[in-house]
Parts: sequence; structure tokens; C-alpha cells
Amino acid sequence: MRDLLYFDAMITPKIITFIYWLLLAAIALGGLAMLGVGFSRGFGAGMASLLVVPIVVALWALMARIYCEVMIVLFKMNEALQDLRGR
Repeated sequence: MRDLLYFDAMITPKIITFIYWLLLAAIALGGLAMLGVGFSRGFGAGMASLLVVPIVVALWALMARIYCEVMIVLFKMNEALQDLRGR
């Protein structure tokens, strides 16, 4: 408990991991919604969305991963600097 009160332990990396999983779920739902919109506009638009949506979803997932990894790296750098300061 003392670690949390005095900011000796960081809980944000755990929160970032949770946020990453939430982002992936939102991306998957968004992809399904985009497929639904594509097919609601006609067969041709639906077939085009079958080609485009997986690429868009993969790019969104990659961007979410990169963003979360950058945030985690910042916290790892903080931990490394605190270890160096402690020596």
C-alpha cells in the first residue's frame, strides 16, 4: 500500500494494457459496423467493404499497439532511471 501512496510503484502500465484490450474490442466492433454499413448500401459496396475493412482494422490495431507500446516505454524508462538513481 505504501508503494501506491508514495508513487514508488506505477499502476499505469497495467491500466494501459487494459486500455489496449478495450481498444482492440472497439476496433473489432467498428470493423463489424463498417461491414454492416457496406452491405446496407448494396452488394457491390458490401463486397468492397470485405476487401477494405480488414486492412483498415489491421491498421487501426497496429496504431493502437504502437501508441500503447510508446506509453509503456515511457514508464519503463522511468523505472530504469529510478534504478540508476537508487544505485
